[in-house]
Amino acid sequence: MSEPTDLRDPALEASRRRKPSAKSPKGRVTMTDIARAAGCSQATVSFVLNNTPGIRLSQQTRERVIEAARGLGYAPPAFSALRSPIASFEGLDGVIGFAVDQLATSPEAVVAIEGARQASWNAGNVVLVAQTLGDSVMEPRAIAALTKRGISALIYMTIFTREIAAPDYLYDLDIPVILLNCYSADYAFPAVVPSEIAGGQSSTRHLISHGHRRIATITGEPWMQAAQDRLKGYRRALATADIPFDAELVVEGDWSASAGYAATIKLLALKDRPTAIFCQNDRTAIGCYEALKEAGLHIPGDISVVGYDDEEIARHLFPPLTTSILPHMAMGQWAIEQLEIPAPPGRGRYPITKLECPLVERESVSAVAPGRTHGLTAR
Repeated sequence: MSEPTDLRDPALEASRRRKPSAKSPKGRVTMTDIARAAGCSQATVSFVLNNTPGIRLSQQTRERVIEAARGLGYAPPAFSALRSPIASFEGLDGVIGFAVDQLATSPEAVVAIEGARQASWNAGNVVLVAQTLGDSVMEPRAIAALTKRGISALIYMTIFTREIAAPDYLYDLDIPVILLNCYSADYAFPAVVPSEIAGGQSSTRHLISHGHRRIATITGEPWMQAAQDRLKGYRRALATADIPFDAELVVEGDWSASAGYAATIKLLALKDRPTAIFCQNDRTAIGCYEALKEAGLHIPGDISVVGYDDEEIARHLFPPLTTSILPHMAMGQWAIEQLEIPAPPGRGRYPITKLECPLVERESVSAVAPGRTHGLTAR
């Protein structure tokens, strides 16, 4: 199934949206900031600032990157210990381990690792990553391998947001342990997760603010905490606006484009169609778009659509998709920042930190047309 896109350059679009002076949290300037200001990729910035041999870039591109870096006040960390190909870890301030159960199934882990890397490199530290698959035999061996490399802290991540029974070997480590996208029932470790209930509420409230009252949602798999919490947020937004909950407007999906397509067909068959659909991830929204277009309906003129996750494809759909940012980049940065906070005496209890999922408004939502407060009559 083809995916309709527009052909705008995302780097140029990003550079127009952001002012060159925009900086990362706490005033730190990263290569990502420079890439946005210079209108190029982060890889290009890295090649220029590190003077990577064998990479052919135009002088104009190099000058644009250097100018952007200077304008943002970028101060690169000292890499004297890495100048020799046989440099050891002894020349670095620290090495941080990052254990994650899955890397290949979705981009979230890679984004979180990048957030941790950016925050670590600002302090001259490096991040070592191990994929564990949650295997009861291989995971402790992988973490043992990281600790033998002399890591000064461990970030432990799960790809699905959930409560975990933290394994004994995490308690036995004599280094700080941070939980990312998961948390333990005893609150023994600092933990960070997305604020999914608030995200679902914000997405639904955005549609309500445009006059929609007949709002459908296509969920993820119901056993997953993210799906449960986004649905809770949806229901809270309806209740706050005194809009009755209608179970007919909730269709179970599995996060895939195919499920989004099938669920949308089901919603369009209702006698009283929705005027808006909250897809609980962007891949579901792709299938939703296809079903609506096949039915001859226009987005957002006939039906408004909201997604979730802010994957790269969201800005290239036609029209560009309004969606929420899943804050894994910020979560990775947060995990590193916690290492600077002194641990409580003894075995403390840490509250779960929830990071906001900001809504990115694009062009897939509009006000309900006159006379369409309720759904369209099935054709």
